[in-house]
Amino acid sequence: MNSSKRSSLFFHVIILFIFVLILTGVITYAQQHNASDATVKEQTEAFADKVAGEVTLAVKEYPAYEWLLRYWYENAGKLDIEYDAEFKTGTDTERKARLLAERYPDFQPRYAGEQDVKDLPEEGQKLYGEVAYSWLITRVDQIKRTYGIDFLFCVLTDESYETQFFMFSAADEDSVRGTNYEEVYPIGVTVTVSDSQKNAMREASLNSKHLADAGDYLDYYSFVCKSGDHPVLIGLTYNLSGIKSSVEKMTDRSTISAVGYQAVLALVCLTLVLLFVLTPLKKVQHNIRLYIETKNSRLVCENLTEVRPNNEIGQLSEDISDLTREIDRYVDRIRDIASEKQKIESELSVAARIQEAMLPSTFPAFPDRTEFDVYASMDPAREVGGDFYYFLMTDDDHLCVMIADVSGKGVPAALFMMASMILLADNARMGKTPAQILADTNTAIIGNNREEMFVTVWLGILEISTGKLTAANAGHEYPVIKRGSGKYELLKDKHGLVIGAMEGIKYKDYELELKPGDKLFVYTDGVPEATDAEYKLFGTDRLTEALNADPDAEPEQTLKNVREAVDAFVKDAEQFDDLTMLCLEYRGREGEQGNA
Repeated sequence: MNSSKRSSLFFHVIILFIFVLILTGVITYAQQHNASDATVKEQTEAFADKVAGEVTLAVKEYPAYEWLLRYWYENAGKLDIEYDAEFKTGTDTERKARLLAERYPDFQPRYAGEQDVKDLPEEGQKLYGEVAYSWLITRVDQIKRTYGIDFLFCVLTDESYETQFFMFSAADEDSVRGTNYEEVYPIGVTVTVSDSQKNAMREASLNSKHLADAGDYLDYYSFVCKSGDHPVLIGLTYNLSGIKSSVEKMTDRSTISAVGYQAVLALVCLTLVLLFVLTPLKKVQHNIRLYIETKNSRLVCENLTEVRPNNEIGQLSEDISDLTREIDRYVDRIRDIASEKQKIESELSVAARIQEAMLPSTFPAFPDRTEFDVYASMDPAREVGGDFYYFLMTDDDHLCVMIADVSGKGVPAALFMMASMILLADNARMGKTPAQILADTNTAIIGNNREEMFVTVWLGILEISTGKLTAANAGHEYPVIKRGSGKYELLKDKHGLVIGAMEGIKYKDYELELKPGDKLFVYTDGVPEATDAEYKLFGTDRLTEALNADPDAEPEQTLKNVREAVDAFVKDAEQFDDLTMLCLEYRGREGEQGNA
């Protein structure tokens, strides 16, 4: 497996080099091709400038050329034109020229200005227009042949450059065969142009000249003048297939040569990478796997000393050596921590059992007393909790019940909870009132409370014979009371300051008259502040609803009902606080509850 993975790394490097080589070849080819193409276009444009210049001069040799262009455009369908007259004797053109000279001996066709032409009668103007056109087209054809132009023409275009009105054209039959130019266009032919030709004519009208691509052909336009609102343009068309073929061959040769050099260079680089990068990396990889299998850092460090290139790979081997030694140290520390954690967990388990043993957990708590029933539970959020409940008989006619919540959580809260519970219980046994118990406990705690912890307490003393309950509240949650066959309701009693916060605090007692069948429910803030996954609180409203779901339930079942309601609300959300509850039911002397 290791050999396969090392080979795959080398294979990936080869693939990378091949990819870079291909990409470089493509880029080189594109650059060479673009450069050659640009050169051809520049040379073609310069050549076209020269040809178009001669055609323009041929047009402008006639002083009345503007009149001629306008006349030819307006009377294209009436003209009797002889193409390729070549100034031969006996041609129609020669005959018309002689007739023009005979009828108008003072008129000089070669040198006549626009006014001279306008002075001729209509018949004379027509003769002059036909002779001048034949002479001009013959001259244009000579220019085309001299320079080997495929298609040479002159057009008028409208303002939108959508169409071309051909004034004259000259083409090589072999060059134009199979193209859009199947024959020489006579004067008056109008064609719709492509978008590239349209843009080229527009640019030529503004900038005097412009080239337009048309596949294997190149169109060139040069501005001559305007005839009315119509731009007059000289146009040339080149068959570039031969030139482009040469460009392609030249590009291929230069690209093959460049790629060949790059391939040799890539092979040299690949060899150097194999020797100075991949081989040391293989050694590093082998020793990493050796450490994974054996955990022998000493052997790995000895092997890695052989990898000594003065670069990042050498530094990598040193870092891996340091890492293996550091891992060994961490493993030793983790073993120590795991051992210590196990010891702490064992001690916490003992502490939890001690705390549980401190709380009354045998129910019924007073099986020989039928005047009342009491049930309580405490579920800590951690191994040990900071909540507590307690109840005790201070004498034969008085029952003291209390519930408290210590600030903080965990072991510190549990220790503070046990000290607070002992102080409260000891003060209760002395026959003090609830307010005195809370005040004296506060005095005892405040004198040695370096951690500045505090505890909320609700404490009540029930006079069993009469049902009078005397209670005091040190910043604790409101109790919930149920009267007879009624429903549970929140009792907003008087609050005092929490125990442990300030020295010299006085607390006030308040009294409740319990009748047979009345119930009192007290709890810590872990119940109303139980939170679901969306951070919503259970709240006192849901608490009273849970109590009133079965208000006649026994105290034990009452606590179970509330706990089931809390669990259904929070679902899988984590319990963040201790859940502690106590329910006291007053029954009175035997038979009183039924009479009530």
